[in-house]
Amino acid sequence: MYRSKISGIGHYLPKHIVTNHDLAKWMTTSDEWIVERTGIKERRYVQKGDGDTPSTMGTKAALMALENAGLSAGDVDFIIFATLSPDYYFPGPGVMVQDQLGIREIGALDVRNQCSGFVYALSVADQYIKTGMYRNILVIGSELHSGGLDFTDRGRNVSVIFGDGAGAVVVSRAGEDEKGGILSTHLHSEGKYARELAVINPNTSHWVSEILRENNPDDVSFYPYMNGNFVFKHAVVRFAEVIEEALNANDYKPEDIDLLIPHQANLRISQYIQQKMGLSDAQVYNNIMRYGNTTAASIPIAMSEAWQEGKIKSGNLICLAAFGSGFTWASALIKWI
Repeated sequence: MYRSKISGIGHYLPKHIVTNHDLAKWMTTSDEWIVERTGIKERRYVQKGDGDTPSTMGTKAALMALENAGLSAGDVDFIIFATLSPDYYFPGPGVMVQDQLGIREIGALDVRNQCSGFVYALSVADQYIKTGMYRNILVIGSELHSGGLDFTDRGRNVSVIFGDGAGAVVVSRAGEDEKGGILSTHLHSEGKYARELAVINPNTSHWVSEILRENNPDDVSFYPYMNGNFVFKHAVVRFAEVIEEALNANDYKPEDIDLLIPHQANLRISQYIQQKMGLSDAQVYNNIMRYGNTTAASIPIAMSEAWQEGKIKSGNLICLAAFGSGFTWASALIKWI
């Protein structure tokens, strides 16, 4: 069996910055209210005319990852694209990245696991590399939330949280003389809580045409719904569990972690987990204050920034962890090569 490693990282963020003060012009909120509850100061939004879509942002992040890996698009054997906000209801954005990169007709897989989507996608790539089926796989997380949020007082508890952006990694076969790589991944779900964090419509029993035909301005089923306190209480438990699971599987302890990169859902969740596990500020990387929650893109964006800042180095023990809609949660433990 082969071992897999992350050979390149990249990210892309829209240029347009939206601050909490900007949101306060559209709904009854304030910078103080948002920061106190989420830790977020600003986020990025795609603007009309930019040409940014989930697939094009993913492609831009992928090109950076390939460059950092010293590879070309032609070296890619497979694409895995994680998102909850695809360009179209179908087809998925993975095939669009294949076209935008101008490469041969390789396979493309779409992952719909929302906040934990990137770690799920990374786990799939890890298995493909380990079995020898592929040598270099693009794993992308990309989201365009801003076009589907309710910017009224009715939706403010959710809408202030999310932002747009993309991150990507290249997962490659490790060399025989290289020690480490992706040590293990751990995936979980609990579907009985699916509606506690969800977009209910459109769905196959209630399509957009029906919603429009009904002409009901009070129908908010096509906006994200989140039972915030309920999600928070589950998140802090599952985050800790899945991190401990990864550490125990590889005979490590929390103090061995060089850098924990949690899904950027809420700064208060990250701070709670940091305190519970006895980690220092230097052991946890957060960037939610700058970008908000970019769902499947949040971990690869944070990982890319941490790598650029020199906080991820060869020999480091890196832990990725996520919790979100589904409910799904996941972790990955990596000995960086």
